[in-house]
Amino acid sequence: MQETWIPSVGAESNPFAQFAAQVKVDWSPDPEGLVSHVTHVAKGALADLEATGFYDDLLAGMRPVSPDRDRFLRTLPPEQEKLLLKGSISPAVLHKVLVLLDRIRRHHNERFSRHELLALANALVFAVSNLRFGPEVGVGKPKEDALVVPAWRSEIDRMSDDLRLVPGDATPRTEVYLADARQLTSVLTPKSIDAVITSPPYPNEKDYTRTTRLESVVLGFIRNMAELKAVKKGLLRSNTRGVYSGDDDDRWVADNREIQRIADAIEARRLALGKDSGFERMYGRVPQLYFGGMARHLADLRHVLRPGAQLAYVVGDQASYLRIMIRTGELLAGIAQALGYEVTGIDLFRTRFATGTREQLREEVLTLRWGGGGS
Repeated sequence: MQETWIPSVGAESNPFAQFAAQVKVDWSPDPEGLVSHVTHVAKGALADLEATGFYDDLLAGMRPVSPDRDRFLRTLPPEQEKLLLKGSISPAVLHKVLVLLDRIRRHHNERFSRHELLALANALVFAVSNLRFGPEVGVGKPKEDALVVPAWRSEIDRMSDDLRLVPGDATPRTEVYLADARQLTSVLTPKSIDAVITSPPYPNEKDYTRTTRLESVVLGFIRNMAELKAVKKGLLRSNTRGVYSGDDDDRWVADNREIQRIADAIEARRLALGKDSGFERMYGRVPQLYFGGMARHLADLRHVLRPGAQLAYVVGDQASYLRIMIRTGELLAGIAQALGYEVTGIDLFRTRFATGTREQLREEVLTLRWGGGGS
């Protein structure tokens, strides 16, 4: 198996997603040492909770609740709290998470703490929060209380089981940079990449920062509105909540007739329907900025590709903007070809039903080859 491992690099501009990816490719922690350290941290967290009338074990529901325990509730700073989806986590649960987070930080261990934080993030979102995930992240039935430390330890157990499968010193070199995919030359070596496999955001009205908002805020990756805005500015423009006045990626596709036709059609339908909110007025601009950003990415990428490099992009057709169809794969193929890439295929990956248009939308794998010509 070892002979098939390939050194790799990645780029991610969402700081929590970059952190998670970097931890997931780090197989160096000793699994027994990780479990031992977590046991020590957990004992301290449980003691801190019990000292203030909070319990976090299987017998917690059978113990009387102290009438004054709420005065010990830990909360987020106001600037951070207002970044969260309202109701995404209940006060008592957040308190428990913050107590455990404090213990992890107080007992910081260079070998284990990053894995412990990622395990906490996963437990936070999927086991103890009120979030639910569909086409967009939302808030479901509130959990007034939840077992936080046991959920965290369960995630650690899963991690340690995985770590036992592969010796940490046998894994290939892998790096995930905190970087904008439209500026890869800032972190990657020229002519160093043989293959690219990725799935960029789709041009729709999904704010991708909401998907990781809870863990990003609670763990301190985003602390205020200015930092959230900075994260969004580093992302490919794919929704109106990430569009800013100084954006100019659209200049990369100013002469692309089909993209301009789509933008004009969206704007004409917006006017006909009387859609006049601030976000609705930007509907036609999103496709221009999206495909312009992808053109920037592909243009910049040429400098780090080796001749003969193969590329695969998982992309999807969209009709989010007033039911105007956007054939993403076809449009990206044309942009790539104009930038000197050879289009080797647009293969159907799957279809999904769009309730708005009552159509089956295609998800495709666009494959390209870089021949190494002038750029």
